[in-house]
Amino acid sequence: MRHEPVLVVIAHGSRDPRHAATVHALVRRVRSLRPGARVELGFLDFNIPSVQGVLESLAAEGVRDVVALPLLLTRAFHAKADIPAVLREAPRRLRIRQAEVLGPSPLLLDALERRLYEAGLTPADKSSTGVVLASAGSTDPEAIAVIAEIAREWRHTGWCAVRPAFASASLPRTEEAVRELRDLGCARVAVAPYVLAPGFLPDRIARGAAEADVLAGVLGPAPEVARVLLERYDGARLPMPAAVGA
Repeated sequence: MRHEPVLVVIAHGSRDPRHAATVHALVRRVRSLRPGARVELGFLDFNIPSVQGVLESLAAEGVRDVVALPLLLTRAFHAKADIPAVLREAPRRLRIRQAEVLGPSPLLLDALERRLYEAGLTPADKSSTGVVLASAGSTDPEAIAVIAEIAREWRHTGWCAVRPAFASASLPRTEEAVRELRDLGCARVAVAPYVLAPGFLPDRIARGAAEADVLAGVLGPAPEVARVLLERYDGARLPMPAAVGA
């Protein structure tokens, strides 16, 4: 009998208890969508179980194959450095494949719109509403460029305008983007946090949205986010297609 790799979701962790609660809810959603898969959760910092502890437990059970999935929206420092470093310290008996980060994905845009509609907007509001795509921010230029590209892509789906904003490391801040959309003449302004779970930086985004008309919730356990996790898992666990002519 062929055993599928264990999916180990790797979350950053936070001192804010809302963070871990939201991540656990997302993992429960993933399990509900793929009942036959084994899904474990480990944290890089602040929360337990640690990633290292999860991997050691799996190795002790006799597990051989693991897909390690970074619970991250952009490919910045944690995905490029922190997580690979942790995985290099894993028990040698484990065969570990690191999946891609979650973003960008059309499903995440669907999740952002879900949260905006849950906050009171309707599809009929799109053409008159400017949206601030508010992310945590990064010092990695690749991650910043991805957020800007997502904002440009999302604008083409019918919103009055979409502007990126960042809670740290980069500019503009959420409040600056809100004012810019007001100056553009958008009838209303909404802030869509492009973050997975509550915490310090999402709270900063919320404070920056004080002058907006609508503040959406974090992505959290939205079904679209859970589907992206499974897409990334499948992409990492399935063998690569053979090259033409090979």
